[in-house]
Amino acid sequence: MRYTYILLLMGLLAPSAFGQIMEEVNPPENIKSIVFKGPTDDQFPVIRLGESMTLEFDDLMANEQDYYYKIVHCDYDWTPSQLLKSQYLDGADNQRIIDYENSYTTLQPYSNYRLTIPNQNVKLRVSGNYVLEIHNSYGDLQFSRRFVVYRDAVAVSGVVKRSRDFNYINTKQVVQFNINTAGFNVVNPKREVKVAIIQNHQWPTALYNIKPQFTIGTELVYKYNEETSFLGGNEYFYFDTKDLRSPTFAISNIEIRDVYHHYLFTNEYRFDQEYTYFPDINGDFVVRTLQGEDVSREAEYSKVHFSLPYTNQIGLNNVYVIGKFNNYALTDENRMIFNEENGKFEATLMMKQGFYNYKYVVQKDDGTLEPNLVSGNFHFTENNYLILVYYRDFGDMYDSIIGIGSANSRNISN
Repeated sequence: MRYTYILLLMGLLAPSAFGQIMEEVNPPENIKSIVFKGPTDDQFPVIRLGESMTLEFDDLMANEQDYYYKIVHCDYDWTPSQLLKSQYLDGADNQRIIDYENSYTTLQPYSNYRLTIPNQNVKLRVSGNYVLEIHNSYGDLQFSRRFVVYRDAVAVSGVVKRSRDFNYINTKQVVQFNINTAGFNVVNPKREVKVAIIQNHQWPTALYNIKPQFTIGTELVYKYNEETSFLGGNEYFYFDTKDLRSPTFAISNIEIRDVYHHYLFTNEYRFDQEYTYFPDINGDFVVRTLQGEDVSREAEYSKVHFSLPYTNQIGLNNVYVIGKFNNYALTDENRMIFNEENGKFEATLMMKQGFYNYKYVVQKDDGTLEPNLVSGNFHFTENNYLILVYYRDFGDMYDSIIGIGSANSRNISN
């Protein structure tokens, strides 16, 4: 009996030993326009401990369902940490989201929900990786999103370079950076310090397990080439529906039926074209409207029609429309269907009014993803990189985040 109790206690205190990686779960079709951000405009909450972040989403069923939120603390590898909830939360989660309103004068009715953390019920106590889960009244997980909390204990500086590998000199970008640990005691940096590098706030392509190349005094130096390189990709396609009735350069036609329909001009393949710079927001989107003052509940939903010409390079492979608006997920909803009458791949998505970045990706029959087959790869492409510095001392129960840094390829150099 005594040994059974010890094993049970170990299981309660160390879920990461048996836990699975906490991937982001995408919502059912009735939940749209998930906006999750901290103090900046980027929809990727990276907040200093004590700062506020906000989650907002719409339910197209518009029946004022009850939704609840849970917060899970994770280690560097995104498995649940060994901390008890009372060790990383001040207060209690699993609370109902009480801030919600129904849409106003819209053709597509919806309920808009809003959650701010910290709030009167819960605050975060430690830094590190977190997952925010949204459940319905039956306890079913509807969707989840990652966020990170940091404290400023070390300084991080980074730059973006062209690849030194001649095979990728025109297609890859390399992130090089230093971590200054002055004032923060690091005894064994190769064991105690871990780093993650994220391109354009997209977790699926993040790089992990990068050790310091060498140390100069209090500086940890990372001047790798291949180990910290990313494919440059290309600038995103974009469109703007803030004015429902006015076509823009990207919108060829507008129709009004049960809801508004916006038909985009057919996009072109750019993999064999010269790189052309035009500003984007690196896959993100911004909800906005000219037809109302309260964007959250007065912005309309419209059906946006995408199209792409058929090419033998794609053949029978699957083509998807992705962006931050659908969390870059590959689902049946955003999979394009081939139209034999006009020889184009087509997709129609219900999207809230606003400015959107999007791109096309191709999934082969064997499941491998070709993210830049349509757009091409260029080292000139403007990309943003986030550097997260994790720390775990001997005997610590979790991985904290002791600093962050950023670099942009706008000023890429050799």
